[in-house]
Amino acid sequence: MNPIWSNIFRKKPEEDSLAFFLGTVPVFAELGKRELAYLEGLVHIRRYTAGEIVFDEGDPGSGMYVIRTGRIGIYTRGNDGNEEELALLGPGDFFGETTLTAPATRAAMARTLEKTELIGLFRADLLETAQKHPTIANKILIGLTRIVSERLQVASQEIHRIKAQVAELSATDTARP
Repeated sequence: MNPIWSNIFRKKPEEDSLAFFLGTVPVFAELGKRELAYLEGLVHIRRYTAGEIVFDEGDPGSGMYVIRTGRIGIYTRGNDGNEEELALLGPGDFFGETTLTAPATRAAMARTLEKTELIGLFRADLLETAQKHPTIANKILIGLTRIVSERLQVASQEIHRIKAQVAELSATDTARP
């Protein structure tokens, strides 16, 4: 490649930083550069090989994870003991956020599908931030609330759609001679 053009296509060093990456995650989108730098020092980096369980269904939950690289599968076990895939997640996606603000057991299992780097934000760290830097904690919590609200709205719409389908099928069955 011509050296004149190589600089145009090369990433800027700040785009490789953890703080820059965190700023691309919707939960942290309202944080400024200084707040993202603080968050960068707060989070925990975890590296996994393919097939490792990040947490299992029923485990106590203590926070959320953001996928920096790799892929994660989210699964639940049916009554027959078989795994049912709920979601496949990739870079920039996050999971486990429902245990960030309140202790609860994990409702599903998270397992790596390939070599994966996760960024963990845990409840204890968020509570400490609320004491030392309430503005940062508030921005994180507002971002989290926005995301959870959006997900609940989508889930509600899906429930209404399924109920309508069930009602339609039920009406079809009762109309048969």
